[in-house]
Formats: sequence, structure tokens, C-alpha cells
Amino acid sequence: MTTQLLKKLAGISSLVGCMFIQSAVAQDLLTQKILPLELSTQAAMTAIKKCHDDGFRVSVAIVDQAGLLKVQVRADGAGPHTLDSSRRKAYTANSLRDSTHKYALLVTQKPELQSLARLNDSILLLGGGFPIKIGGEVVGGIGVGGAPGIEFDEACASAALKVLKADDTFERK
Repeated sequence: MTTQLLKKLAGISSLVGCMFIQSAVAQDLLTQKILPLELSTQAAMTAIKKCHDDGFRVSVAIVDQAGLLKVQVRADGAGPHTLDSSRRKAYTANSLRDSTHKYALLVTQKPELQSLARLNDSILLLGGGFPIKIGGEVVGGIGVGGAPGIEFDEACASAALKVLKADDTFERK
């Protein structure tokens, strides 16, 4: 064979090899659902409105799948501490994959789990936070802080979950 033909064959086999490698790598990549900013903002504002209609001034935070803040709003007149509590509740619900109220109860019933509350500075085991689960996958978390009782924070968060069409809205029966 000529040198030129050998170079062409080497180039073709390199190209074919790259295509196989690229195909194998693409099969290993995962797809991830994300919360769109506009929908997250609508959901947060729905929670603010629900609490406002009930007579409460709160803050609402929504975090993404990584626990990073996506949206946070504070109602007129809501206390400054509500910003921190809503963000921490959203983070906790996303990270632990369940209601913050459930974990708050769990650590009181099982003292050996008390260290859950001290996993890191963002964990807050206080009702008002829910994971956002869509299509069976946790894609974020929501936290509401500032109402005079966790049942009110949770009702507002639940209203937001309806806007997001979440799998579970954690409504009290």
C-alpha cells in the first residue's frame, strides 16, 4: 500500500474510534430535571400571597437540586430572620429529601439522631420546608419562614408546590 493510502486508513480508523468512544461516553451521561426560574418565581409568589391572605408576612426560598438558592422573596414587613430560616428549610428539605417537620419530630423521638441538626450550618429542622419532587425525582426544595406556627408555613409552601405540579404537596388531611 502506498503511504498516502495508509494515512487515509489511519485517519478513518481514528475517526471511527472517536465515534465509538463518544457514543460510549454519551451513554454514561445523566439527564437532570431543573426548576425553571420563571416557574420557581411564580411558585414563591404564590406562597407569599397565600400567607398574606392568611394574615402572615413571610419569606419564601426555593433551592435547586444542588441546594443552591434559585429564588428568594421576602414579603413587605416580614422579619429579617425569615430570609435565613426559609433558605435553610428549603436546603434541608432538598438535602434530606423529606419534610423538615418530619425530621424535627424524628430527632425528638430518637435522641441518637440529634446530630442531624448539626450536619452543617444550613440544616434547619423546623417545619415549613418540603422537597420538590417531580416525576419521582427530587429537583429542589422550598422553605417558608415567618408565620406564627409551622402549620401556616407549610400551608403556604404547599400552595407553591401545586404551582410547580410537584408529586406531593404535603397537604394536611
